[in-house]
Amino acid sequence: MNETYQVGETVTGLYKTGKYIGEITEIKQDRYVLKIKAVLKHPKQGDLHNPNQVNVPLFHERRALGEREKTNVPKAYVKPYEGEVPPYRDSLKKALHEEMSHLEDESTEWSQKALENLKRLEKDYFGS
Repeated sequence: MNETYQVGETVTGLYKTGKYIGEITEIKQDRYVLKIKAVLKHPKQGDLHNPNQVNVPLFHERRALGEREKTNVPKAYVKPYEGEVPPYRDSLKKALHEEMSHLEDESTEWSQKALENLKRLEKDYFGS
């Protein structure tokens, strides 16, 4: 089912491996432009083409999209959002800690490397 949304609506959108709450600011042929309001899932770390592997040319550090940052999201990855939108900073902290907690439960070389990336990002996002 392909729903149609309008400029100004609040929706969820998937961008790379993150999930966000955003406001539609523009409609393109196959995409919506979302202005980010909150983070629901922090992006996954590492090489997306070689998931869960450490020995890759570049183990990517992926930041969450910033508050009010605009991004193009394919229409198929946009869904309605109901409810109150949490403050961006609170949502980022929650999404980051959920991802970190998930990685702490694993004991692989990849999860440890990804956790290192997230700890660096946490310092960058929130200080100390």
